[in-house]
Parts: sequence; C-alpha cells; structure tokens
Amino acid sequence: MSTAAPPPAGSQTGQELHEPRSRRGTPVWEIAHLYPLQGHWSEQAYFGLETKRRIEYADGCLEFLPMPTRSHERIVKFLFRLLDEFALRTGRGEAFFAGIRVRTIDRFYRLPDLLFITSDRPQEEQFAHGADLAIEVVSEGEENRRRDLREKRAEYAAAGVPEYWIVDPEQKTITVLTLDGDEYRVHGEFNPGATATSVLLEGFTVDVTACFAAADDAAAN
Repeated sequence: MSTAAPPPAGSQTGQELHEPRSRRGTPVWEIAHLYPLQGHWSEQAYFGLETKRRIEYADGCLEFLPMPTRSHERIVKFLFRLLDEFALRTGRGEAFFAGIRVRTIDRFYRLPDLLFITSDRPQEEQFAHGADLAIEVVSEGEENRRRDLREKRAEYAAAGVPEYWIVDPEQKTITVLTLDGDEYRVHGEFNPGATATSVLLEGFTVDVTACFAAADDAAAN
C-alpha cells in the first residue's frame, strides 16, 4: 500500500519545506507515515481501524463524520426506540444504531444513523450488504447536508435500498423516499403536525412534532 512520504530534501515552494516533527502538545506527525495516503486505503485496512470516530469509506478515501451533537443523538434515540419496537412487535427484522457499516456501491461503505434489516437479507460480520430501510438525521454544515441529501441518496439508490428517510432538524421535515427503478421518488415530505409513514414497513409511523421535540427534551428519551 502507498504510505505518506516526506517531501524531497531542499524542495522549494516559495520557501523551504520541512517535514513536520512532533513535539509535546502537537500531533504525532510521524505516525501518519504508517498509514496509506488518501485514495490508497484498501477495504481491509479500513476494517482494521480501531477508533471510536465515525469513519466512512469512499473509493480508497476515509471520510470522517462529525461527532454528533446531543440534540442529534436525542432524535436518533427517539427514532431507534420506535423502529426497535416495530421490529420486536412484527418480527420482520432488526433495527440498528450507527456503527453498522453498509456496503452501498463498489468500494463505498456508509454508516447510516439508523437502519432496518430484514431477517432474510445476507450479512457479513463486518458489514451489511445494503439495508431495507436507511435513516439519516442531517447534521449541521454544508458538507454534511450535501452528503446526506445528495451523495447518500444516490448511493443508497444504487445499492437497492428500498426506502430512505431523511430527517432534517434544520428544516423540521422528514422526507420518505422509496425506490423506483434505480432512483428514489418522494413518497412524502412530512412537517410538524403530520405523521411520517413507511411504505415498506407497513405500520411504522413517526409523529414529526414529537420527533423534533425530542431534540430539546431529555425526558422524551
């Protein structure tokens, strides 16, 4: 695998470049040279990472997801309880928190905030081959919004994930997308006062007002 190499001795770009050296209170720069360059990470190296950070894999590159805020996690917890209760009540599958890698397209692995996997879907120990329902709670920031609203929408569709929910705290909307061929169509965009409904999982519903109220109400969780 390709690893980071120090700049050539004496190289110039307007001023002399020096390879960074770690000192007390600074990152241990030398450790970076033990890992592949961005774009050269193998799937095996990605699976071998031992860290509590949420990291996705995109065609040889590592994408570091933002640490979730408390309000983000409260919404995720609220939705997980509903989805887990549905799974236990119906026996149709299993609900999972973020942390389960989902293989979308070739050389891409994502970490949905929530996913539902039916009992008959084949799985590996280290990752899931797609999912039946993926839910993303959109984090703040332009890059995060682009990832959830555009990139993951395209990837989950390409992976054949039948249903994708986008929960947007900024817009106070829950958008339910269902797969139509190789693209998603909007089943519904649900606002406060409405109830979001699943097409795939009949009987799974979410009170939109209660969902976003959970972000500010620890007692609701």
